[in-house]
Amino acid sequence: MTTREQYVVDEAGRPTAVLVPLDEWEQIQEALEELGAIRAYDEAKRQHSDPVPFEQAMAEIDGDAGI
Repeated sequence: MTTREQYVVDEAGRPTAVLVPLDEWEQIQEALEELGAIRAYDEAKRQHSDPVPFEQAMAEIDGDAGI
């Protein structure tokens, strides 16, 4: 991805912010969400837990944990 960012500088010429076109910002946000999902998956894989039956897992997700 080629970015078309613009820098905002202070009185001394030091960069203080970046302006990014909206379409590029949306792509960055999507990539960050995907990265977050990958990290959550990796973390879940590292945790050792006993398997849960599918029906129980779905009930817990739906908030009906008392099967």
